[in-house]
Amino acid sequence: MANRIMAIDDESEMLSLVKLTLERAGYEVGTCDNGRQAWDAIIQFKPELLILDVLLPGIDGYSLQVKLSQDPATKDIPVIVLTSLEPAKTLFRKFPQVAGFMTKPFKPEELLENVQRALTRGPQSNG
Repeated sequence: MANRIMAIDDESEMLSLVKLTLERAGYEVGTCDNGRQAWDAIIQFKPELLILDVLLPGIDGYSLQVKLSQDPATKDIPVIVLTSLEPAKTLFRKFPQVAGFMTKPFKPEELLENVQRALTRGPQSNG
């Protein structure tokens, strides 16, 4: 059975690129384009990995990460933070479930490498 990955990003082109890249590699992909609906989408889809943008309408990625880390149902889901804001990495380093960071724009191969690493290692310390 394919790993379930949810991508949350408000840029439709970025969401399409992530979805296409991961589906071609055999993953089952769910998407959400805003922070307001992200929590419900995560609970419904039950992903094994999240790809999370920082700047989202409604609830930003950081606030969503705080909620994810506090809920027993989601605190062990590895997260790859995807952002165009390089300084945002500092904010997310304190969360053990953050398994990687990617800066936009990125290469599809880079995405696949990060996903494979996150799925095999799971959450880890970024300190």
